[in-house]
Amino acid sequence: MMKITEGKNTNVLEEDSMDQDIESPVTIHQPKLPKQAREDLPKNINKECTKRKIQRYVRKDGKCNVHHGNVRETYRYLTDIFTTLVDLKWRFNLFIFVMVYTVTWLFFGMIWWLIAYIRGDMEHIGDTSWTPCVSNLNGFVSAFLFSIETETTIGYGYRVITDQCPEGIILLLVQSVLGSIVNAFMVGCMFVKISQPKKRAETLVFSTNAVISMRDGKLCLMFRVGDLRNSHIVEASIRAKLIKSKQTKEGEFIPLNQTDINVGYYTGDDRLFLVSPLIISHEINQQSPFWEISKAQLPKEELEIVVILEGMVEATGMTCQARSSYVTSEILWGYRFTPVLTLEDGFYEVDYNSFHETYETNTPVYSAKELAEMANQAELPLTWSVSSQLDQHAELETEEEEKNQEEQTERNGDVANLENESKV
Repeated sequence: MMKITEGKNTNVLEEDSMDQDIESPVTIHQPKLPKQAREDLPKNINKECTKRKIQRYVRKDGKCNVHHGNVRETYRYLTDIFTTLVDLKWRFNLFIFVMVYTVTWLFFGMIWWLIAYIRGDMEHIGDTSWTPCVSNLNGFVSAFLFSIETETTIGYGYRVITDQCPEGIILLLVQSVLGSIVNAFMVGCMFVKISQPKKRAETLVFSTNAVISMRDGKLCLMFRVGDLRNSHIVEASIRAKLIKSKQTKEGEFIPLNQTDINVGYYTGDDRLFLVSPLIISHEINQQSPFWEISKAQLPKEELEIVVILEGMVEATGMTCQARSSYVTSEILWGYRFTPVLTLEDGFYEVDYNSFHETYETNTPVYSAKELAEMANQAELPLTWSVSSQLDQHAELETEEEEKNQEEQTERNGDVANLENESKV
């Protein structure tokens, strides 16, 4: 009995182990590949196709979503220390500003104290017959205060350098010159950082969505820009880039390839007079990267449109740049922008509540290439040349002459048959 039960137990264990082997997931260790190659690997057909979120290259607020890693040549940042300080965040910039002045004051205060200590001024405090290097300097704290007074040119008049200390005179000259350089560098850095036109770009707005619809009989991609301030942007210009990865004919993979989108460069429409909101239009023609994209194919594309608005701030004359982007989910096919400009009593009014609003309109679902082919087929008889029409007319005349000859021969044959029958 024991053997039988043992055999049953072993069978049960074997079956359990087999079930566990069947149900246990199989882990396949794939080789380490680049990120683009891993994304291009074929997905499992049985898995549900999930919509992969497109990673932005430029965020909606205009900040570039790129982080620089593994930068080994960090000394290049020190060669341009002024730009490095300007690019730092405000908390680090203020910390460096305070530390630079504090360190210089402490450094020169230490030197003033050492001079007084080496000359023996500390041993003759209160001795009227002794001429110190700096009057009323009786310790490190007073030396530190004298250093601050010298570098900032405050001059309270209580601590004064005497003419019996040549080393002190030389140190006073050095500290005055170095203090002026430190003031010029740090104050200039703070002034440039404060006057940066980045905040001016906050009042340059782009529409939340881009639209594709017909304009003047042509399929166009459009987006809207506006300026919220009364002070205008001088020499404003607009550019657009298509960010899309591509693979060359030789098999080279180019991630985030940049392609120009024509928004009126050859006609001058890219130079804007941005007093009221404007709709920027891109005609989808044969040179456009959207030439073969239809409404059904657009959601399947992994692309991003980066728009860049540049100009000079009227108040300061500094160059300002505002950026935004549109991914495929933010491109609306068959929509137009709601008008925002109305005529009031003696002026025009802009309603920015409707700046981002759109409305649906009748738009073909075909790509611009398919629409062009359909138009060519429909207009083909109207576009024939005169020579082709003459050739066709000549062919019709020859066909009519051949038919007339055949009818004549048939009539002649009938007449001949009647004559033979009458003779018989």
